[in-house]
Amino acid sequence: MTNLLSGFENHVLNHHQVLVGDLSGIIFDLDNTLVTSSLDFAEIKAELNCPEHLDVLSFVASLPIEQQHAASEKIVEFEMADAHSSSLLAGTREILALLTSLNLPFAIVTRNCKAAAQVKLTKNDLTIDLVLTREEHKAKPAPDALLHIANLWRCPPEKLLYVGDYLYDIQAAKNANMPSCLLTFGEQPPYAHLATLVAQDLSELNKALTIAFSDVNH
Repeated sequence: MTNLLSGFENHVLNHHQVLVGDLSGIIFDLDNTLVTSSLDFAEIKAELNCPEHLDVLSFVASLPIEQQHAASEKIVEFEMADAHSSSLLAGTREILALLTSLNLPFAIVTRNCKAAAQVKLTKNDLTIDLVLTREEHKAKPAPDALLHIANLWRCPPEKLLYVGDYLYDIQAAKNANMPSCLLTFGEQPPYAHLATLVAQDLSELNKALTIAFSDVNH
């Protein structure tokens, strides 16, 4: 794990897979990465009678077929309500503008349903052409969606960066052999050491990338 700003400033990052000169694109998680989310997973699990220690999507997939549809619809209800109350996180527009100026592609991989993801983008005036949800590929921590984008961009996974705020994001990146950046928002979760890089938020990541690419160009 490398603290992002110190890593760029001290060029420690050059000893990791995410070399500035080789960085070919960034993939973002959506909830609590680009936009806010207040999904209460304890409430969702209680509603579905899902044991607390189980992942809710895996639990639904394990239900008898005749129960899966109703459970999935209930999750979508929660997601849609969350989508309509979402707001843009600090640093989102700035980092997307930076990537555009650097001609680096960017995309979203989220565990959200497609409808909720689209509402979040529309409500927060975000235009991101490539958005993959659990409806297109197996949900994180499976690497399928990340590998699909790497293939689409014709880029080795190790030259991309996946940015997210939770364990599943870090696991998905690891499973795809892709470097990861964990956003901690002032916390230090017990799995932070599993991430390639750690930044407090997108503003810090944006600053670090700006410094790094400025160094490269001088």
